[in-house]
Amino acid sequence: MEALQFFVASVTAAGFGIAIAAFGCGIGQGLGLKSAVEGIARNPESSGKVTVTMLIGLAMIESLCIYALVVSLILIYAHPQAAAIAGLLGAH
Repeated sequence: MEALQFFVASVTAAGFGIAIAAFGCGIGQGLGLKSAVEGIARNPESSGKVTVTMLIGLAMIESLCIYALVVSLILIYAHPQAAAIAGLLGAH
């Protein structure tokens, strides 16, 4: 039963972790896009450089959310009591 409680805690932590990461990444990407559009509006000739830099920045921000997803999946599927939980749930 202790293994099941650990599993529930892991799933809860994974859910909160990915929710916070997605929220933070969404805010960061929105601010980055806003600033890029403002920069292009002020100086349209620089749109090529601003767009490339913005896309690289957005990719870096998105990678943080992917890291949070990986940690969440590790919390759910690769914890030390996986065998005990599988036995409780009837999976072999």
